Amino acid sequence: MGIVWTILIGFIVGLIARFLSPGQHNPSGFILTTVLGVVGAALATWLGQQIGWYTIGEKAGFLGAVVGAVIVLLVWRTFARSA
Repeated sequence: MGIVWTILIGFIVGLIARFLSPGQHNPSGFILTTVLGVVGAALATWLGQQIGWYTIGEKAGFLGAVVGAVIVLLVWRTFARSA
């Protein structure tokens, strides 16, 4: 059930990130939106642990995952524009 929960939350986080940061070069489709959300959550967790907001083993919350997904989306657009 953990994988299904991760996919569902990743998709929701990816949708929110795409809504908060609209643009031409956004990834589209269920799979890319889900990957955007999951990678954003992983990035937020890693950054939070490096800064000291989270301890080892503690994961980022929902808002942290959205912020991480927006960061990933901005990086995605940078590379999509240059390609």
